[in-house]
Amino acid sequence: MTNQAITTEELLELAKAGLEDVKAQDIQVMDVRDKNTITDYMVIGTGTSNRQINAMLEKVRELVKAKGVKPLGEEGRGDSDWVLLDMDTVVVHMMTAAARQFYDLERLWQGAEQSRAASAAHHTPGHE
Repeated sequence: MTNQAITTEELLELAKAGLEDVKAQDIQVMDVRDKNTITDYMVIGTGTSNRQINAMLEKVRELVKAKGVKPLGEEGRGDSDWVLLDMDTVVVHMMTAAARQFYDLERLWQGAEQSRAASAAHHTPGHE
């Protein structure tokens, strides 16, 4: 567990805000608490280019670090078409449309509670 000074819900909001700030497309939040022991939520956002994906990564990292959260790790920088930022309870996947379609994480984690960022703005994922 990280030494997070903020809640998981606040971390989710920061991740979504960072992705929205750099115009990520089709942002989706998946509650995977009952599907694995690795993380509680996955956030997926699509970028139109590797450059935008790197900007998405930088923005999310900048926002969470400003709140005292040190990500556990990241994978796939540079010209990768899939970048991942692991913040323990929240893992953010930033992908090109082609990579997102190919890996189809939404189908892979089918059954996990999913919400689009726009509809989740005033909803805490995982609470009915």
